[in-house]
Amino acid sequence: MRLILPATEAAVRRGLASIKHGLGAGNYGQDELASLEIVLAEALNNIVEHAYADRSDGMIEIHLCQTAKGLWCTILDNGQMMPGGEPPLGRRADLNCDIADLPEGGFGWFLIRELAHDLEYIREGDHNRLCFRMSIGQMA
Repeated sequence: MRLILPATEAAVRRGLASIKHGLGAGNYGQDELASLEIVLAEALNNIVEHAYADRSDGMIEIHLCQTAKGLWCTILDNGQMMPGGEPPLGRRADLNCDIADLPEGGFGWFLIRELAHDLEYIREGDHNRLCFRMSIGQMA
């Protein structure tokens, strides 16, 4: 599956719905699709919010390919490079605090790293490429 969409919150929502609908007829359980949606939503929304922070002309390209080892995902954009040239570590937030002191964000990369495998980020010229594998839809 290949999908190209504008780097906007609304387009990301529509794109996620299209992916979920397109894969729904395949060999995927609801929990698998939910995990994929979480990872893609976090990655795509980060691109919209950070890579294209000061631009309205951004595009995002998504490739999904099922293999015996799972679903491989590649996300391409030509926004800003990730800080330091690599994805954030995504550490688990300390939730042992008062409700008022809970962090507002910072869970995205933790979720991506928990749910995705073989995560790789490469900056090629003026393009970002994020690849990962989801252990879903595996063939016996």
